Amino acid sequence: MQLREVAVVFLRLGTFAFGGPVAHTAMMRDELVRRRGWVTDERFVDLMGATNLIPGPNSTELAIHLGHERAKWKGLVLAGVCFIVPAALMVTGLAWLHVEKGGTPQFEAVLRGVVPAVIGIIAHALVGLSRTVLKTPWLIALAVIALTAYLLGVNELVVLFGGAALAGLAHGVRRLRHPGHSGERGASFLVAPLLVGTDTATLTELFTTMLKIGAVLYGSGYVLLAFLEGDFVDRLGWISQQQLLDAVSIGQVTPGPVFTTATFIGYLVAGWWGAFLATMAIFLPSFVFVGLLTRITDRIRSARWSAVMLDGLNVTALALMAGVTWQLGRTALVDVATVAIAVASLALLLTTRLNSAWLIAGGAALGLLLW
Repeated sequence: MQLREVAVVFLRLGTFAFGGPVAHTAMMRDELVRRRGWVTDERFVDLMGATNLIPGPNSTELAIHLGHERAKWKGLVLAGVCFIVPAALMVTGLAWLHVEKGGTPQFEAVLRGVVPAVIGIIAHALVGLSRTVLKTPWLIALAVIALTAYLLGVNELVVLFGGAALAGLAHGVRRLRHPGHSGERGASFLVAPLLVGTDTATLTELFTTMLKIGAVLYGSGYVLLAFLEGDFVDRLGWISQQQLLDAVSIGQVTPGPVFTTATFIGYLVAGWWGAFLATMAIFLPSFVFVGLLTRITDRIRSARWSAVMLDGLNVTALALMAGVTWQLGRTALVDVATVAIAVASLALLLTTRLNSAWLIAGGAALGLLLW
């Protein structure tokens, strides 16, 4: 029963989760904390903070971790696969259209209605999570510092780990009067792929390159763009700059993980097999990392030193979430209609138990109707 529930929830999220990692996180919080009660807000922000410690697509890794919370190791695998597959299938279909028909369908009208609804969903998540994360005046001050730094253009990784370091430093000062102790562990992994295809050398290179990117990539979609350009445009010469931009655009406008950009590139390089192998390779490290992380998350929270740093990480992650929402709002809320969609979405979430997927569908319908 739990496995079926995990599959249904994450297939739906993978189908309707527009808006990027921040929106995905907000939708997971709405579905799994507010509506289903799988985890508490405290546990949710700990998992959210912990996934920021590892490379890869954080919202996908959060989905994988939440699946483990609900149904252990089978849930871990099932949640990740169900969250990834809908977007990967959509992107593969759009890649086929791009190659066979010479173009890609446009989604401007749909997105113009969906994005304001997503902003409302994120705002609702920020309200709920702030009550859990901002527990002391010091943490509120840290959130303000982190948000200010992000809006001034400081790199998000510097903000994120700087927040954890500041929290640890503040705790160290307090320890001059109150001694304590903590400990941490690390881990590494090695994965060897088995490939089958007509052009084994190309498929092997595609797989190992995407595996490398998935294993080392921290940061936003812009960082992903830099990695893909360096490998597939400059080093290998398999795709053009324009094809890379097309791939990134498709990854942005489809629901689910932005890393399905890799699916599009895989199809351009080696057709259906390429799409499958590229998708599997770029997401595989996330399953491995989260599998390792599940063994130490509780220890991180139980040890005083690491718990303090996790609090700092959670606060700065929330500040980054607020910063991204502010920037998204400035771009998307451009007229009375878009503002009304965002406000109505927030109001419905505050006053009802409506599933956020209905808000996404409603925003899409309004986008088509109005624009």
